[in-house]
Amino acid sequence: MKNKSKRVKSMVVLSFLGSQMIVTLVQAQEGVETKPPVTEYEPRFPEQTRAQAVETEAEYDVNVITEALNSPWGMDELPDGRLLITQKNDGNMLIYSFETGELGQPIVGFPEVNNGGQGGMLDVAIAPDFKESRLIYFTFSENVEDGTVTAVGRGLLSEDETQVENTEVIFRAEPAYNGNLHYGSRLVFDNEGNLYVSFGERSDAGIREEAQNVEAYLGTVIHITADGQAVEASPYINDAHALAEIFTYGHRNVQGMDMHPETGEVWISEMGPQGGDEVNRLEAGSNYGWPRVSYGIEYSGAPINEGETSGDSFTEPIYYWDPSIAPSGMAFYDSDVIAEWGNNLFIGALAGSHIARLVIEDNWVVGEERLLANEEQRFRDIHVGTDGAIYAITDQGRLYQIQSAE
Repeated sequence: MKNKSKRVKSMVVLSFLGSQMIVTLVQAQEGVETKPPVTEYEPRFPEQTRAQAVETEAEYDVNVITEALNSPWGMDELPDGRLLITQKNDGNMLIYSFETGELGQPIVGFPEVNNGGQGGMLDVAIAPDFKESRLIYFTFSENVEDGTVTAVGRGLLSEDETQVENTEVIFRAEPAYNGNLHYGSRLVFDNEGNLYVSFGERSDAGIREEAQNVEAYLGTVIHITADGQAVEASPYINDAHALAEIFTYGHRNVQGMDMHPETGEVWISEMGPQGGDEVNRLEAGSNYGWPRVSYGIEYSGAPINEGETSGDSFTEPIYYWDPSIAPSGMAFYDSDVIAEWGNNLFIGALAGSHIARLVIEDNWVVGEERLLANEEQRFRDIHVGTDGAIYAITDQGRLYQIQSAE
């Protein structure tokens, strides 16, 4: 596919100094979003929303390599290049083999999941030492005494790959809540073999306020060891009034997370209400504001906290969308196969039915592109393979491969 280059247009701005009219010619950005915003909020800086439209110049091929998945939610790559894919509603996982072009039989042995609403089997991450340990980590919604929680489990993938063995829950995002929304949740290993895990704030009025409470795990990203303990560098490790595992808080529903290939910093995408979907660069101990501030509004149309969008104690999002695209899984392009995409961020959009490509320079979003927008799919998760291809799964059961045509 040969694509067009950036497009920029100009506009005239009139201003007045006393009785003198000043005419200024400025360049206006032409973004990919053509719908009007649902709010009247102003961004804090020009690059924070509706970035300039860009289009990939490199030629690439798009293939649907299977349509046989059932509500896929997360995926990771096994050492031999096959994909391990979770199925939300079924509470299990499957392996896709490129050699056979087929999905394997469901892997059994996982804990029982609550698949009501947004619950079920969620994300999966292969242990860095998988070749020796055969450990896989996963998140799921679990029934407990007082409701449900987002739980982090792990288990050994059997040699014949038919089941997981010795499964155990290493972490639970308490407090429990009797609801079925906003579980999160993504898993990312850092370079030391520790885990970042994201948790939703469970959505409903009242419970969502826990996202501002550092004595609860709801609406947080935590940083734990592979055994589920707080890392020594935790910002709250010595704070008697905070949970030691918390890395950041004030989040709504984080369904996308990855580490920047060059800086090692953790970036996330989180769903806003109406408008206000965010991309955030995480800084240890920072508060990202939800539900005290937001660039979105309630589904009823009412403002959130009297329409406050920012505050001195809150960290601003790097980027936001208005109207919402419902961002889900994401991945940085850390391959040189398509050099033009180097370090670009690819995010699956559910409501937007596309893959958002964000061009980032010095931690600012300077361009945005929408890929596969004509496919009418809800893109749930993104993975960049060791082969340099981008893999995407959709709620409708498809697995896409986007690879260089050269």
